Amino acid sequence: MKLAYSTNAYTRTDLFSALASIADIGFSGAEILCDAPHLRPHQADTGEVSAISRLLQEKHLAISNLNVNTANTYFNPLPPENVFEPALSSRRDEWREWRIEYTFKALQLAKQLGAKCISVTSGQPGSGGDPAAGLTLFVDSLKQVCNLAEALDIRVGIEYEPGLLVERATEAADIIDRVGSANLGVNLDIGHSYLDGESPEVSIELLSGRIWNVHVEDILGMKHYHRIPGDGDLPFERYFEALHKQGYDNFLTVELYTYPHNPIEAGERSLAYLSRILHR
Repeated sequence: MKLAYSTNAYTRTDLFSALASIADIGFSGAEILCDAPHLRPHQADTGEVSAISRLLQEKHLAISNLNVNTANTYFNPLPPENVFEPALSSRRDEWREWRIEYTFKALQLAKQLGAKCISVTSGQPGSGGDPAAGLTLFVDSLKQVCNLAEALDIRVGIEYEPGLLVERATEAADIIDRVGSANLGVNLDIGHSYLDGESPEVSIELLSGRIWNVHVEDILGMKHYHRIPGDGDLPFERYFEALHKQGYDNFLTVELYTYPHNPIEAGERSLAYLSRILHR
């Protein structure tokens, strides 16, 4: 398993500076935030995509994932925190259709940049009116998204999260079954799994063969606040052993959007701690 770092830790700087920093710290991969202030799928042009590709090549940096979990850039002014709207499960047709198109453009960017996967979320439990209606809308949206993903050979990972419409491994597995696409899986955030009280072994076995990327952070006191690995209670060894047992050999992507004030130190400490665990 390889280590990557998400640019969403660098929301106080531009994408190019973030990618250069991630490479300089020593990560072999980077996840790109497809939202403000980094790569906006609906606004990216050929020049920007070419410049990103050149920088990645120069820095010998791979893309672990395109993070399309949020689309705050839809709003003007930007919301003070993530609102998970417009959502793929939204009952507002114009919002849902805009988000589908936004995701289409992210898939096309993934193809241009050589990324193997993108991640999406389900939206809030009431986004579709009620959870059952929202899940139906989410499935319909994902079927459209996966049609293009299959054509482009890009994988789509659902990131389930406590408090969202899809918040558990069992729910994600059900959605994958309902959509019926070989390109649909999960972007597994082990902190979210831990907060849900899931057994690492059981949840990872359930999702085996459908895990496209893994988000890594630490959790302290069962509070959903992303901490530097080593600063909390999360049993990393159990998760990594379970992933290894199921043959997972893609990226472990450190996700520390909570550290925009000090992304470099957070990245350095994360890399050192996780490297020690992986090489024991």
